[in-house]
Parts: sequence; C-alpha cells; structure tokens
Amino acid sequence: MLGDHGALALSEVTIRSSRSSGPGGQHANVTASRVEAVFDVEASTSLSAPQKQRIITRLGPRVVAVAQDERSQARNRELALARLGQKLEQALRVETPRKASQPTLASERRREQEKRLRAERKRQRQPPETDER
Repeated sequence: MLGDHGALALSEVTIRSSRSSGPGGQHANVTASRVEAVFDVEASTSLSAPQKQRIITRLGPRVVAVAQDERSQARNRELALARLGQKLEQALRVETPRKASQPTLASERRREQEKRLRAERKRQRQPPETDER
C-alpha cells in the first residue's frame, strides 16, 4: 500500500463504517456506507522508527481517511484505503533539495536591459537642472 516505501499490513488498519450523510434517499437511512480507515502509526510493526517519526511529524499519531462518495460500502472501503495509502506515501516522501543553477545569458541580458530602462525612467522624473549657481 505504500509504493516504494514498503508494504503496510491491512491488519494494522482499523476500518469502521457508519451511516453516510448527504443524498441517497431511503437507501441512506438503512445502510452503513460511509467508511473510515484509521491507522495508528505508533503501534505499527510495518514501519521503521524514522518512517514513524516522519509520519507523526507530518500527519500526527493517527492517520484517518474517510470515504462516503459511493452508495456501496465495498467501494467506499476501497476508496478509504487508497486515500490512506496516498496520505502515508505523501508523508513518507523525502523532497530532494533544489540545486541552484546559473542564470542563462539571455536572462542576464534581460535583467540588465530592465535595469537600464528603470534608471532612465527615474532620471526623467527628476526636475531639470538649472544653470544658476
């Protein structure tokens, strides 16, 4: 479920279902189609200590994903598990730092041209010089 970061045991995810809010007519009053997938990060045996720390720092000790989009509880269960997996995967992702690059010759020339134009504009705003001394 975690892509490049390993696999998460489904037994570590608690799944609860309840009645869904929103449209659905009489069907919504009798079916528990809303699904909530809860993952306790600290109790996990699938994750290493650094992975747990990274998830807790970014998402907290409990990660929750909810789905109530579909009328089917089975489909909402799939959606909730997929959303939980996406959240965990995103929390485990390590961003590579950006490496500074050199400005292109064209961008340097544009910058210098803009500086010249700005200086000229400011010179034109000044009152004219007089010959009186």
